[in-house]
Amino acid sequence: MRALLLPLLRTSWAWPVGAAAAAAARLPRGASAGPGPRRTMTLYRTEERGQPHSPDYRLFFKNVAGHYISPFHDIPLKVDSEEENGIPTKRARNDEYENVFNMVVEVPRWTNAKMEIATKEPLNPIKQDVKDGKLRYVANIFPHKGYIWNYGALPQTWEDPHRKDKSTDCCGDNDPIDVCEIGSKVLSRGEVVHVKILGVLALIDQGETDWKLIAINVNDPEASKFHDIEDVKKYKPGYLEATLNWFRFYKIPEGKPENQFAFNGEFKNKAFALEIIKSTHECWKALLMDKCDGGAINCTNVQVCDSPFHCSQEEARSLVESVSFSLNKGSNEEDGEESKESACTAGDLSLIPGLGRSPGKGNGNTLQYSWLENSMDRGVPTGYSAWGYRESDTAEQLTPSRFPFSPFFYSRRPS
Repeated sequence: MRALLLPLLRTSWAWPVGAAAAAAARLPRGASAGPGPRRTMTLYRTEERGQPHSPDYRLFFKNVAGHYISPFHDIPLKVDSEEENGIPTKRARNDEYENVFNMVVEVPRWTNAKMEIATKEPLNPIKQDVKDGKLRYVANIFPHKGYIWNYGALPQTWEDPHRKDKSTDCCGDNDPIDVCEIGSKVLSRGEVVHVKILGVLALIDQGETDWKLIAINVNDPEASKFHDIEDVKKYKPGYLEATLNWFRFYKIPEGKPENQFAFNGEFKNKAFALEIIKSTHECWKALLMDKCDGGAINCTNVQVCDSPFHCSQEEARSLVESVSFSLNKGSNEEDGEESKESACTAGDLSLIPGLGRSPGKGNGNTLQYSWLENSMDRGVPTGYSAWGYRESDTAEQLTPSRFPFSPFFYSRRPS
């Protein structure tokens, strides 16, 4: 049976930048946190449930102690921030330190699957977005392949859909604030990395403000060059123009019009971006303390102790296990019946939002794009590309270090 042959549970580690003395103290004497970038300590790991590229798929998060957490609510916004009941407090630091934030990677660069933090599900795992019953993939916007940055979100932020932004005159899009990480490395889904904020773009999506932060991994080899949005123009010429065009056109293949932007598509600088982050963090705090209308947003958390939505570690584990049980049940039924009915509509499974069954034979998505993501979801193509890449190309061969940057470097074939 397929359910027995394909593993439903896989675990991987996320490698944020920077040392964590508290985490190191928990390691046995002489033990190592494992391989990783320089000055790296393991703070978070991820656990997969369900099959990738199916409605079942969920990527849950655990802290260093192995307890399930919410990447939306329990990972601090600021790096090494002093916390007060899980909500970071202000500390006097230099400007550079104050500009370092945690980023949750949802989509590795060059991949097409539209992955996102499931804001309406308990503990907010990462899942693939579904629209009209079909898994969502972004189209390739010529000459690029998939997302042209590592794409993700800042935890503990929320763009309030009931609060009108003074600078855009539009309300928020009901999600954590998005981040486009422009470093040279292809990151992995579920990684929690430390990033420097460089600027922000104001996308207006169907009348809602959808901020797009521009940032760089502080552990990137070129990170020391970047301090503000002007540095992106200087050291990565064409990248901001490519970013603007990507967001302008990426919905056109779906039959939608071009996206619009506030400020005539101008990228605002770091200082402006930091104010936006501060505002969205305040909105998140009001959400977690039940001081505003969060609608269907699920605020279940493990570490914000004063929140009315706080749950115990045991309750969090039970939530995840209930998801695992439902996924196994759905897969077994599909193997026996070849049913195309969504498990979300079957019995008690409706109590778990967003859970469904694998598409199965005849009900999956056809190959819409020229590359396939590999089974490890590392953002490395495994199939042939319309632009001539080979199946044997490795992640190292496809990193931007092999291509002098331009908006068109994705279309060049490795030698």
